[in-house]
Amino acid sequence: MGCAGAKRIVLLGPPGAGKGTQAERLARHLNLPLIVTGDLLRAAVREGTPLGQKAKAYMDRGELVPHELVVALIREALERIDGEKGFLLDGFPRNLEQAQALEAITPIDVALLIDVPREEVVRRLSARRVCERCGRVYNLLTQPPQRDEICDACGAKLVQRSDDTPEVVAKRFDVQYNQDAQPLIESYRRKGLLLTVDGMGSVEEVFARIIRALEERCAGS
Repeated sequence: MGCAGAKRIVLLGPPGAGKGTQAERLARHLNLPLIVTGDLLRAAVREGTPLGQKAKAYMDRGELVPHELVVALIREALERIDGEKGFLLDGFPRNLEQAQALEAITPIDVALLIDVPREEVVRRLSARRVCERCGRVYNLLTQPPQRDEICDACGAKLVQRSDDTPEVVAKRFDVQYNQDAQPLIESYRRKGLLLTVDGMGSVEEVFARIIRALEERCAGS
């Protein structure tokens, strides 16, 4: 699919919506560079770049990396790939302040929202399990281990992280996602940039909806 009106895309949606999986598929399909904020941060820390060193100091203290550092990482990444030619951005922006910072760097063509209801987010994330020995991550619903609650890789027991209990997931959705993301979503809607896709169903079904929605937008642009 080629569409000049949808080449700079930001991906939105609650935790557990499957953004990471769909982002990888969509980037390949559209032949766009994929920028994942978490990956950028980890790479900068691993490589010891000036921004990575600053970020590591916060992470070592258990503090959130400041907004300004994250924006600087995004700016660097977009300069490396020549963001004017297009990109798919996953994990940024998360709020209105970040969206305004991104707008100062580059215009956006589409804000693609993978919409999943609160109850489904709680169901998906509370099914996540982690190997207590090697750290491998599973999901009892979508990516279960071969043996019940046992890691395929090392045979150790799988555990549920304290922040993956239904109560904590629900609170995180209400406080973090609703407070930060809803004003952001409404802002993109007012600007005519928002494209909402139903995130319920299989990976293939959701991906087909995304492609169809983008094609319809292109046809109407």
